[in-house]
Amino acid sequence: MTDTSLRAEDIDLSTQEFWELPLDQRYQAFAALRRDRPYGFFVEPDVPLEGYEPGPGYYALVRHADVLEVSKRPLDFRSSPSAVSIMDMPAEFGEFFGSMINMDDPRHARLRKIVSGAFTPRMLQRILDDVQRIATEVVDGVIDKGEIDLVADLAAPFPLTIICDMMGIPRSQMATVLHSTNIILSGGDPELLPPDVDPATELLNAGLALAMLMGEIVADRRANPTDDLTSALANTEVDGEVLTDAEICSFFILLVVAGNETTRTAISHGVNVLHLFPEQKRIWQADIDGVSRTAVEEIVRFSTPVTYMRRTAARDLDLNGTAFKEGDKFLLFYNSANRDEAVFRDPDVFDVRRDPNPHVGFGGPGPHFCLGAHLARREITVMFHELFKRMPDLDVAGDPDQLVSNFINGIKRLPVTFTPSSR
Repeated sequence: MTDTSLRAEDIDLSTQEFWELPLDQRYQAFAALRRDRPYGFFVEPDVPLEGYEPGPGYYALVRHADVLEVSKRPLDFRSSPSAVSIMDMPAEFGEFFGSMINMDDPRHARLRKIVSGAFTPRMLQRILDDVQRIATEVVDGVIDKGEIDLVADLAAPFPLTIICDMMGIPRSQMATVLHSTNIILSGGDPELLPPDVDPATELLNAGLALAMLMGEIVADRRANPTDDLTSALANTEVDGEVLTDAEICSFFILLVVAGNETTRTAISHGVNVLHLFPEQKRIWQADIDGVSRTAVEEIVRFSTPVTYMRRTAARDLDLNGTAFKEGDKFLLFYNSANRDEAVFRDPDVFDVRRDPNPHVGFGGPGPHFCLGAHLARREITVMFHELFKRMPDLDVAGDPDQLVSNFINGIKRLPVTFTPSSR
């Protein structure tokens, strides 16, 4: 039920306090914005970075139709200089952390074409086969315990192991990769970035740690190719062009950050929401193969791991009847679009058989639709198959500990229990 007494003008998406609210209160706030303030303008948050001055502000796009329209017009709504931060970062900084996400054509198209060329049918099949193997391996590691933190023990290591194996990263380096990933996506959460540390320094050090690790592997794979994805990226030529070492390192940062966090968040929220809607869990468990396709899409819609992406107006333009100026900033709030009453019937209800389900959990249509969507769907599907078959009575044993972030709808901890069994 939508709280019609909530006043849209009282909502401030730029405060830390808003993103500390419980999820249901945030969803009510976005419903109020969709209803009464669909093009709300917000002052930019004051980011504690030396030398940074907040910009003039941004428009919050909260309706499904607006998110789709902007996504389909990349020439009018640019991804550079930054699609992942409200502040304007230097181009080199943005591309280091965001790779092709922060680029526009023709550079975006070039990079995406070369990366796509590395994913040959044989490479893709091997990666998809590895998903099942690693899911079994991760569940094997906890199935005899009976009580775990789902995030730390299962949802986080599963996609991280897939990505590290795919890229040829040694298992011994996974802790470093996970730590750096958590820092980059901390979103200002005081547990991950305490007030006494400089966030810019921590962020840069985390990115450099990942770049140095990948740089060593890229150098080796250029000289000694293997069958991993890093070798393919380092040695794939499309239209006479290859990726530079810096481009591969930036792509790895994007892959390990976005690919790991999206699946981790979707699985964590998926387990929690099945606890909140037990009848939906029974429907899915009773017909795992028949329901998985729609259930996985509903998990992505309901959880929306990435809360927003930013776009910038390339010129004076019109958006669904409203005029905007060149340079105006827009945040495309996918979490709000995915609960738009104009598109989704009973949007706050979790329905594993929802169909159609035109969510934007992997981004809107257009050139920036998530390159890893197919892999993410495969990972979520396989993991829930494992859980249903091997931990059928798994259930949530406490409230989720929500990440304090305006960018990632993450869960830091989620206690669960189940009947232990042997591997």
